[in-house]
Amino acid sequence: MQGTSATDSSIQDSAAQKSAIQGNSSQASGRDTAWYLTLVNKQTPIPQDYEPDLVKVPGGESVDARIYDSLMQMLEDAREGNWGELPSVVSGYRTAKVQQKLYDDKIREYEKEGYSESEATELAEQWVAVPGYSEHQLGFAVDINGATYDVYLWLQENSYKYGFIFRYPGNKTDITGVSEEVWHYRYVGKEAAAEMYEQGLCLEEYLENM
Repeated sequence: MQGTSATDSSIQDSAAQKSAIQGNSSQASGRDTAWYLTLVNKQTPIPQDYEPDLVKVPGGESVDARIYDSLMQMLEDAREGNWGELPSVVSGYRTAKVQQKLYDDKIREYEKEGYSESEATELAEQWVAVPGYSEHQLGFAVDINGATYDVYLWLQENSYKYGFIFRYPGNKTDITGVSEEVWHYRYVGKEAAAEMYEQGLCLEEYLENM
């Protein structure tokens, strides 16, 4: 079977991006969007009947098969900021059941600190998404663990080259509704990732401007 060249991949990525723009990528409009630009946040749930095609990464976590090659290349290249070790994916795709447990556990954690149920829920949602509203349920997002903080600095400066974005920076919390998570990276395709990086946009802003 004939392989796909880097040029072919770039053309395909660009074509898909243009298709998303022409179709209005904002999911609020109810129109089609490129798969890698699917928005999931506190206001937008995962698409109905969504079922990812999963593959496992080193360590046992799973991701959507379509992002596997880009993810593994990024992790391999990130070794330089991680004492020569391959950074590990500590969380990839999550089922609704797993997301529910994480959500409930976080609420209980705050309740044990003395917060009321409503206060604990509000605080928990700054860190853990409500089940059905988590990017992890798409299979496009990963939480990465590094041996040193340097690996996160490397990822922030280089992840866009592989099609990933630093999804929840601290200066975008008012837009994303999520506190800064230096470990959380989301695949959006190389072209979109580069534009977001260069313009300092989060995914919500990028889709709004399309």
